[in-house]
Amino acid sequence: MTRAARWAWVISLVTITGVCGVLSFLLSIGATTPRGFFERHYAWLFWVNVAVAVVLMLVIGIAALRLFLRVRSGKFGSRLLLKLAGIFALVGVVPGLLIYTVSYQYVNRSIDSWFDVRLASALQSGLELGAGTFEAMGIELGQKVRDAADKLRDTNFSQQVLALERLREQMNVRTIALVGPNGQILSGVGGDTGSLLPDRPDLSLLRRARSEEVAVGKPEGLDDDSAVLQGRVHLRALAYLHGSERSLGASASGERYLMVVQRLPTATVANALAVQNARGEYEQRALEIGGLRRVYLGTLTLVLILAVFAALLLAVTLGNQLARPLLLLADGVRQVAQGDLSAKPVLTTRDELAGLTRSFADMTEQLSDARSMVEMSVTQLEAARTNLQTILDNLTAGVIVFDADGRIDTVNPGATRILRQPLFAYRGRRMSELEPLQGFAQAVWQRFDAHRSTPEDGERGQWQDSFELPQPSGEILTLLVRGATMPHDARLMVFDDITEVVSAQRSAAWSEVARRLAHEIKNPLTPIQLSAERLQHKLEAKLEGADQAMLVRAVGTIVNQVQAMKQLVNEFRDYARLPAAQLTALDLNNLVAEVLLLYVPAQEAGRLHADLVAEPPLIMGDATQLRQVIHNLVQNGLDAVSERPDGHVQVRTQKSFSEAGELRSLRLQIIDNGPGFADKVLKRAFEPYVTTKSKGTGLGLAVVKKIADEHGARIRLSNLHKDGDEAQPTVGAQVSLSFSNLATAFGPADPGAAPQPRLN
Repeated sequence: MTRAARWAWVISLVTITGVCGVLSFLLSIGATTPRGFFERHYAWLFWVNVAVAVVLMLVIGIAALRLFLRVRSGKFGSRLLLKLAGIFALVGVVPGLLIYTVSYQYVNRSIDSWFDVRLASALQSGLELGAGTFEAMGIELGQKVRDAADKLRDTNFSQQVLALERLREQMNVRTIALVGPNGQILSGVGGDTGSLLPDRPDLSLLRRARSEEVAVGKPEGLDDDSAVLQGRVHLRALAYLHGSERSLGASASGERYLMVVQRLPTATVANALAVQNARGEYEQRALEIGGLRRVYLGTLTLVLILAVFAALLLAVTLGNQLARPLLLLADGVRQVAQGDLSAKPVLTTRDELAGLTRSFADMTEQLSDARSMVEMSVTQLEAARTNLQTILDNLTAGVIVFDADGRIDTVNPGATRILRQPLFAYRGRRMSELEPLQGFAQAVWQRFDAHRSTPEDGERGQWQDSFELPQPSGEILTLLVRGATMPHDARLMVFDDITEVVSAQRSAAWSEVARRLAHEIKNPLTPIQLSAERLQHKLEAKLEGADQAMLVRAVGTIVNQVQAMKQLVNEFRDYARLPAAQLTALDLNNLVAEVLLLYVPAQEAGRLHADLVAEPPLIMGDATQLRQVIHNLVQNGLDAVSERPDGHVQVRTQKSFSEAGELRSLRLQIIDNGPGFADKVLKRAFEPYVTTKSKGTGLGLAVVKKIADEHGARIRLSNLHKDGDEAQPTVGAQVSLSFSNLATAFGPADPGAAPQPRLN
């Protein structure tokens, strides 16, 4: 609330308090106001009340309309203000209505009680009682005057002053005098100190005294407030003196009257006047009872409106004071709920609500700091997780994390690639639910349990073992598995495909076997052959018929088998003792052309043709070994299509470029349209004694692999499918060698070398 608004509220409260005070004052003096007050001032009092009520109702209506519009527009905090205003207004209005109802009934009954019939009768009785008292005093005074007149009638004129004085003392009156026919005072004694002679009587009283002999007037001085206060209210009585001319002396002429003035008791006069005034005021009030009732009830109603307005004003003021920190807190909570933890405003007052806003601001600041720390921690955690995930994604080994229930929690692409199963789709499920992995999963889980219960020597936090995993194609994968138990009973399995390692180990073993066979077997073969030939030479002439034929057949068998054994031993020797490659710059196209000269008949028959790239780069290689490689691959291709009438073999060289357009390698491909490689051969084709030929030793591709490794070349075997779809039937096989060890990026062939033929 601004300073101007606060001052406006203060001025309004002061004004309302003043108006309430004035109205209360009017109500309090209503019973003692002069006669005719409400008749004279009723109009402006009524319109003042109406004007103030209209203004207050207008202010209340405007405030209520503004609050309604705030609630309708959904302004934040308006409902809370409405609730607080309603509570305070209810607290102020309900007691006010109750007091108003009681006061209304009380005022009505009080006003009615003021003009009750019994009160009017009592006032009338009081007036009659006063009049009777004065009348009785007058009768008594008249009797005294008559007796005094009789006594005075027999008194001589010379003794009248003494007689009057004596009569005054006997009658205990204020004044006694002789009055002439016109009311003039002839002589008298006593009287007020302010005048020498008493007042003249009224002529009407004289006439009554003449006709009635004794006349008593009404109390005099009742209308004079000073006379009442000074005790000068009195009764005047006249008595006609019969034969006054004779008794009062010769000098007297005309009628004479005896006048006696007696003062009334002050208390009696005051009581009588009080009753008379009360009766008059009662009659006056009775005449203006309607106006009095309207003024009282109107003022009471206005006081109620003022009370309601003050209650509403207080409700709005206190509501704003209470709602401001609450709204501040509510708005801050809403902002915090929306994630806004910026600095929050606080109140500068010293009450508990202001302290609550400060505490909330401190809490928000602490939350902001905590969130910053959490965000920093989350960022670090996400970075670490991203790094870990990057490592797992690029890790060639397979990684699988199982939860405490044995379900797959984390898996990397290496695991999917090695196991050749959609493991990502099985997260949250057991690995044994994959039918091809049921046996493998059971064996791994048994190994985990064995490591937990009875770990082997040297096994502390992890174990290591190898497993064989059969594939639907007949191939058997050899996996090296390492397992470890993680916190919360989670289990980690890391494994590698060591099938090629095992194959290399077999190749090394075959090399050792071949070396020993070449040493142990080749030496006895020549004596065996010579001995058999010598026996045939010695015994053939001595035998005849069937014996001779049997000898020739047996010796031929021995010689043929010995030759075959020699060839096998020579191949083993070549495999085991392959010399180190002597790398020089050479043209691969020239080598291909030289080897293909050995297969002219196949070229002429259309079963072999070449597609060589122009201007190939020179490669670093051993010409002798590469000739053997080309020869073995071409021969294998021709053997594969030998039983197909339309069989053909293609020898092709290609350049391979990187994404930047730089020359990366030179590729040699031998492609045939034969039956392709069997699935079980593709993974072990380079191992010795792995072949599909009925007469082959299985050392050809093994020698090719060793020579390719010597040259740093990469060799690949694959089957070709119709339309390039592996689901389609096989339409041939392809062997590819990529030579990345180039002598120059581009280079012409050796000028001394043979020209490059374009073979078809």
